[in-house]
Amino acid sequence: MSLELVEKFKILNDEINLLKKNINWEKSILELKKLIAESECDGFWNDPKTAQKVMKEIKLKENKINLVKKINQDYLDLKDLVDLAESENDSDLIKELNKSVDVLMTNSKKYKIETMFSDKNDFSNCFLEIHAGAGGTEAQDWALMLQRMYFRWAEKKGFKVKIIEESPGDEAGIKSSTLMFIGDYANGWSRTESGVHRLVRISPFDSSSRRHTSFASVWIYSESNDEIDIKIDDKDLKIDTYRASGAGGQHVNKTDSAIRITHLPTKIIVQCQSDRSQHRNKAQALSMLRSKLYELELKKQEEHNEKLASSKNEIGWGSQIRSYVLHPYNLVKDLRTNIETGNTNAVLDGEIDQFINEALAQKL
Repeated sequence: MSLELVEKFKILNDEINLLKKNINWEKSILELKKLIAESECDGFWNDPKTAQKVMKEIKLKENKINLVKKINQDYLDLKDLVDLAESENDSDLIKELNKSVDVLMTNSKKYKIETMFSDKNDFSNCFLEIHAGAGGTEAQDWALMLQRMYFRWAEKKGFKVKIIEESPGDEAGIKSSTLMFIGDYANGWSRTESGVHRLVRISPFDSSSRRHTSFASVWIYSESNDEIDIKIDDKDLKIDTYRASGAGGQHVNKTDSAIRITHLPTKIIVQCQSDRSQHRNKAQALSMLRSKLYELELKKQEEHNEKLASSKNEIGWGSQIRSYVLHPYNLVKDLRTNIETGNTNAVLDGEIDQFINEALAQKL
């Protein structure tokens, strides 16, 4: 075997051992067996709430164990194929297998992050809110560009994406939007994206073709679970209905099916217009409100236990995390990790894993 491939396989072997260490391999396998045995006992579903927690824990452990098993099996298979190709002196096959080894090395880095997810909400679905900053049409168009970027990224990750609410801009773009990412580790992969995103470009809305700077904020919060009891009193809610926006024609919504709920004690506002049914929109809005209140409660608990670290700045207009420059040069730079690329088109088409992976690696 060539020295290059020997070195690559050594790196892969070290990565697999690290993956096993991250998930506490032997202990995780034993715990999974116990949980599965518990789920097979008579009367397991007599307490649905506890049963659901156990089933979620089983899925979490199975996912991590299967990730490590897959990369380990791919490693062993590739090693055998390389040995076979070299014994037959098949140089073309060796070149192809070398590429496959490179792909496996890339995947191992992605899996390493996934096995390090430990927050109880990392496995959850999540909501992503986008709000245009000051600047009218410019900022609203930038908010729409961000929505498309995250939509494309989530689809590439294999998440189901649902538009919960969208408020159209005055002339173009959107004032705000709420997306829901549905899939394993949706919140874990998304959680470092909260912050302010800055765009510099020649404005398509400026007849003088001047350069403009626009801002939009992004906020990620996980779908709530039952580990913190969130009680919502009807008397604390102000519920408004309005007509959902649409393109017009025969599909325009002719009833006030969209819902806006204001939680009076916290002033939190949630909106939903994704369904024609007012009842279903209300249910979704209440779920979003519960998630926001859950995040608020988590923050209170964290602040009670310790002061927030300096790296956990409050999300505000000063908390820029990424800059997207389209003029006078092309550059996207993450201001937290200094990762940058000149391929702005790819980034705006959802290729943002390089920024997310590095930000997560520094957080985990």
